[in-house]
Amino acid sequence: MGADQVVALAKQVLMAALWMAAPILLVATVVSLLINIAQVLTSLQETTLATVPRLAAVAAAALLFMPWMVRHMGQFAVALFSDFHPYLR
Repeated sequence: MGADQVVALAKQVLMAALWMAAPILLVATVVSLLINIAQVLTSLQETTLATVPRLAAVAAAALLFMPWMVRHMGQFAVALFSDFHPYLR
């Protein structure tokens, strides 16, 4: 396996990881921003008020996006293992 194949495989793995994490990270970022704006407006600086809704939103997003994530990972695995011959050289 040459260096160019290793780089291409690493690029595919990193892109798959990015696509898997992006929806959940986006939800966490948006919820955190909204909570922080509400905390600034109300002058409530309780950490529990920031953490619990963010965790609930991330859990809901993970459950919502789970079928898409499993399908995406399945397609990635099938594409990787269906043409395994170039990696054996």
